[in-house]
Amino acid sequence: MIESNWKGPILSESRASGGDAAGGTESGSSSTTANFGAAFLNQLHAVDAADLTAEEAESIAALPSGSALLIVRRGPSAGSRFLLDQDESVAGRNPDADIFLDDVTVSRRHASFDRKGIHFSVKDLGSLNGTYRNGEIVESAPLSDGDEVQVGKYRLTFFSSRVDLAATLANGSN
Repeated sequence: MIESNWKGPILSESRASGGDAAGGTESGSSSTTANFGAAFLNQLHAVDAADLTAEEAESIAALPSGSALLIVRRGPSAGSRFLLDQDESVAGRNPDADIFLDDVTVSRRHASFDRKGIHFSVKDLGSLNGTYRNGEIVESAPLSDGDEVQVGKYRLTFFSSRVDLAATLANGSN
């Protein structure tokens, strides 16, 4: 039985033989990934990015150029923050992932957050449950300040460096 804080429709389980949807295998790791039902996905709604704590706002304000921050808004580790300061950061259930999201709804290598200059994008890595930006399933999509990314039951809000955001807005482009 899968335990969850979610009180809506229950998830279904899928067992991958020898690995997850991305084809990975790990000894000692569960090979079960829960799959969201359509009713659950239809009930999702965005978390207001303005609901920041003072500490979160300070962290965002302190971001250097070329970096960004993901804040877990909903999920098992709500409030956790992940700094994006590499050209690629992989999110997944694998303990060696750059962004470790420990839940059966997350594939071992679920999604990557990619940086090109000051611009970021998210890319699904063949996960069972998919990767969502602002409630829409995506294979790959650019990220803008305040976008919500869903990986399994985790909902993360993306925040750009304020230095880069100001430069982007001054130039009139995303």
